[in-house]
Amino acid sequence: MGEALAPATQQSAPGLPGAHLLFDTPGFLALLDDKLHGLKEPRDIRAATVAILSEARAAAMADVEAGFAGHPRAARETVRAIAAMTDGIVCAIHHVATGRLHPVKTASGGERLAVLAVGGYGRAEMAPASDVDLLFLTPYKITAWAESVVESMLYMMWDLKLKIGHSIRSIDDCLRLGAGDMTIRTSLVEHRLVTGHAPLAEQLRERLWTDLFARTVPEFIEAKLEERAARHQRQGGQRYVLEPNVKEGKGGLRDLQTLYWIAKYIHRVDRAVELVDLGVFSRDEHLSFWQAEDFLWAVRCHLHLIAGRPVDVLSFDMQVEVARRMGYRDTSARRGVEYFMQDYFRHATRVGELTRVFLTELESRHVRNAPILGRIFRRRRKLKAGFIDQHGRLAIQDDDGFLADPLNILRLFEEALRTGILIHPDAMRLIAANLDRIDDRMRADPEAIRIFMDLLLKHGNPERALRRMNELGVLAAFIPEFEPVVAMMQFNLYHHYTVDEHSIQCVAALAEIERGEHPADLPLSSQIMDRGISRRVLYLAVLLHDIGKGRPEDHSILGARLARRIATRFGFSQDDIDTVEWLVRNHLLMSDVAQKRDIADPRTLRDFAKLVKTRKRLDLLLVLTVCDIRGVGPGTWNNWKAALLRKLHSETAGALESGLEELNRDKRQNEAKRSLRHLLVAKGWDAREIRAEIARHYDNYWPGLPTDTQAVFAQLLRQIGPDEIRIDLRADKDRDATRAAFVLADHPGIFSRLAGALTLMGANVVDARTYTTRDGYATAVFWVQDSEGHPFAEDRLPRLRQTIVRTLMGEIVAREAFASRDKPKKRTREFRFPTHVTFDNEGSDIYTIIEVDTRDRPGLLYDLTRTMAANHIQIVSAVIATFGAQVVDSFYVKDMFGLKLHSEAKRDLLEKKLRKAIADGAKRAEA
Repeated sequence: MGEALAPATQQSAPGLPGAHLLFDTPGFLALLDDKLHGLKEPRDIRAATVAILSEARAAAMADVEAGFAGHPRAARETVRAIAAMTDGIVCAIHHVATGRLHPVKTASGGERLAVLAVGGYGRAEMAPASDVDLLFLTPYKITAWAESVVESMLYMMWDLKLKIGHSIRSIDDCLRLGAGDMTIRTSLVEHRLVTGHAPLAEQLRERLWTDLFARTVPEFIEAKLEERAARHQRQGGQRYVLEPNVKEGKGGLRDLQTLYWIAKYIHRVDRAVELVDLGVFSRDEHLSFWQAEDFLWAVRCHLHLIAGRPVDVLSFDMQVEVARRMGYRDTSARRGVEYFMQDYFRHATRVGELTRVFLTELESRHVRNAPILGRIFRRRRKLKAGFIDQHGRLAIQDDDGFLADPLNILRLFEEALRTGILIHPDAMRLIAANLDRIDDRMRADPEAIRIFMDLLLKHGNPERALRRMNELGVLAAFIPEFEPVVAMMQFNLYHHYTVDEHSIQCVAALAEIERGEHPADLPLSSQIMDRGISRRVLYLAVLLHDIGKGRPEDHSILGARLARRIATRFGFSQDDIDTVEWLVRNHLLMSDVAQKRDIADPRTLRDFAKLVKTRKRLDLLLVLTVCDIRGVGPGTWNNWKAALLRKLHSETAGALESGLEELNRDKRQNEAKRSLRHLLVAKGWDAREIRAEIARHYDNYWPGLPTDTQAVFAQLLRQIGPDEIRIDLRADKDRDATRAAFVLADHPGIFSRLAGALTLMGANVVDARTYTTRDGYATAVFWVQDSEGHPFAEDRLPRLRQTIVRTLMGEIVAREAFASRDKPKKRTREFRFPTHVTFDNEGSDIYTIIEVDTRDRPGLLYDLTRTMAANHIQIVSAVIATFGAQVVDSFYVKDMFGLKLHSEAKRDLLEKKLRKAIADGAKRAEA
C-alpha cells in the first residue's frame, strides 16, 4: 500500500509533476476503488478507507512541509496545497460514502447532496492545524439517505483525527440562518463546492447574492467593522503588541480577511487582485496586500507546525523558533528574532494602511456611514488654502497642486493638528505613494524644519502627528536616520513597544507633563517645565534618544552622533546642538545612577555632579529620564523610581549651587545625628538614652539611612536582649515599597539569610542596607515590592514575618526551597542575558562596588550574597535594579578587615565563584 501511494519526487504544489496522487482526485479515486475492491462489510470498507487516507495524508503533508521548507517566508502555495489535500480527502470520503456505503440506484429530487467548504477552507486557505469547516447542503428537508451519508463521512473524518466543523442545511435554512446570524452569513460568503451535486451549490450561490447579500450591504459592513474594532480591543489595541496574535491581532490575517469579506460582499469578487480593476487598490497597494498575506500565512503555518496544534499567538519562545525556520540569522548588532519581528511589524503596519484605503472607498461610495459625531460636536475651523473638509476628514483639494510643493506633505500634518480634524485616507494614500518627493533639498529647507518643529512644539499633542507620519513613512523620509528603528523590536521583557513607538510614547509623556496633567505624580518635572527650559532641545532629544539602537556600536554614542547631525541640519545654535548631543549620549546616566548606585554615598553624587556640570543640563536630563521610563510601558514608572530620581536631582542641584565640597561624609554624619536627636526628643526619649543610641553606631551608619528608618532602629534596639530577633514591617508609601527592618545578634551570612527569607515569599528586593552596632547587633533594612511592583498587602505581612523568623531559626533552608521556584518560564526562556561581573574601587571612597548584571530569578540574590558571605565579604548595602527578565545587583562591600578589595587575585577568584553560583543556580532551576 505504501509503495503505491508514494510519489516519485517531492512536490508540494498540486497539479505539478511529482505531486502526490491525493492532489489528483480522479487518479486517487481510481486507486482507492482498486484498494477497496472485494470488501463487502461497511465496517471493513470504512476501516480500509481510513487506513489508506491516513497514509496518503501523512505522505502528502510531508511533501507540503518539505516544499514549505524551500520557501519558508511565503506560504501562499502551502496553504492552498493543504486545502487541496483536504479537498482530496473529502472527495475520497464522499466517494466511498455515496458509492459503496450508501449507493442509490435512482436518486429522487430530494436525494441530492452538495459538500461545500466554508470559512477559511472555503477560501482554499488552510494552515497545517486549521479546522475543516463543511456545509452539507440539501435541496429541501434532509432525507434518511443524506443523513446516513453525512454520518458515515463524519465518522471517517473523525477517525482520521480531522477537526471538523459541520452543519447540514437546506438552501432555505442557509438564507434564514444567514439573515439572523452574522457569523453564519460570513462563512456563507466564502462557500466553495468541494464535491457532490454542483447545480445545488450554484443555486445556493445565486439565491445568497440576490435574496440576502445584495439587500444587506451596509448592515454587513458595519457588523464586520464593529467586529474588527472589538477584536483589536481584545488583542490590546496596538499594532506593536510584542507577542502579537497573527490571526486576530491588529494588522493580522483577520484584518486582511475582513477586507476580502467586505469586498466580496459588495463586488462579488473571488480574488483580491480583482479589486485593482475595480479601482479599489492600486497595483502597488495590491502587491503590499499580497506580500503581507504571504508573510503572515508563513508565520501562522510555522506556528502550527512547531506546536503540532492550532497556535496563533507569536509568543516570545515561539518567535525565536519561527525566526530560525524562516531563515533569519543573528548578526553582531542584533538577534535574528529582532530582524524577523521588525519585518512582521512592518507588514502589520502596511495592513493597517490597506484597511484605511479600503474604508475610504466605502465612504466615497456612500456604502458605509462616515463617523459623524466628531463633525457634529467639533467647532468648525477655517481650513488653509489647498485643504477641504470631506466627510469630516481633512482632504486635499487638488492632488497635482499639492504635490507641486513637497512642503505641503508636512503642512497636511500641521493643519490636521491645528484643526483637530482626522486626515482623509485618500490624502494618506497620496503621501505614501509620493515619499520620494521628500529629498535632501526639502530636508534642509528652513521652512520644512520650522513646520516639523512646530508639530513638536506648538499644538500640544505632537504624538498624534508623529504616529501618523511614522505609519506613512514620512518621519523616516524627513529624518532618514530614524528609518532603521521603525518597527524595531527589542527582544526583552522590559520594553513593551518597538523603538519607534517607544520614542513617540516618550514624546507623548513629555507633552502630558507640559500640559500639566501630572502635577501630583510628577511635581519636579512639572515645576521644571513651568520654570522654562529649552523646549526645542528637550523635545528633539526625547524623540531621538534611542535613534542609535540596533547597530553594533553603543546606541548612546552612535545616537549622540546622529542627533548632532540632525540638530545641525535643523539649524540649531551651537550651544543647543551640544546640549542635544549630550542628552542623547547620557540619556541613561541619571537612571543608571539612581537605580544602580547608592545615592546616599557622597562619592556617587560628586561623580554624577561632575558629569552633569550645570543645573540646566540636570533639569533637562531629569525630564528626559522620566519620559524615557514612562514611555517603556504600563507599570514601569512607580514611586520608588520617582523617589530615587527626586533625591538624586535634589542632592545634585544643591551640590552644583553650593559647591561639590558640600558633599562630604563628616557633614552628612553630623546632619543625620542632629536630625535623629530632634526626632527622638519629640518621641519623649531622655538625653542619656539619646546619647547612648547615637554612640552605639559606627560612622558609616549615619549617611546611608533616612532619619525615620534610624528612629525605627533606635526603637528596635531599645533594651533588646542578646537572643532576641526584632522585626518591623510597614509600607513606605513614598517609595511604593514595604520596609522590612531587622535587629538581631550579628553573625556571618545574616544578609544572605534575610534576603533568602524575603524572596522566598515572592518579595522583590529593590534596596537594602546592613550595619553592625558597636555592641554586636546587626541592623538590616530591606525595601521590597510584590510581583506587581507595590508594597505588600497588610494581610500578607504576618506570613512574611513568620517565614523570616523560621528561616533565621534554620527551620526553612532557603537554598533547598529555591530549587523549585527558580525554574524559568517557558515563555521567557529564550531571552539571553550574558553575565557581567565588575569591580569598581573608584565609585566610593570607602567601599568596593561589585556589580552583577545577569538573568533574574527568585534565588539569585540569595546565591550571590551567600557566596560573598562564604568568602568573608561584608555587604554594607545592595541596590537592585530589575529590567524585565534582566537584573543589575550592585553591592557596596568591604573585606573581613574593613578594607576595599584591592587584591586583583582575590577579585578574580571572587568573580569566578560568583559566576559559578549564578551558573549552578541556573542549572538547578533547569533540572
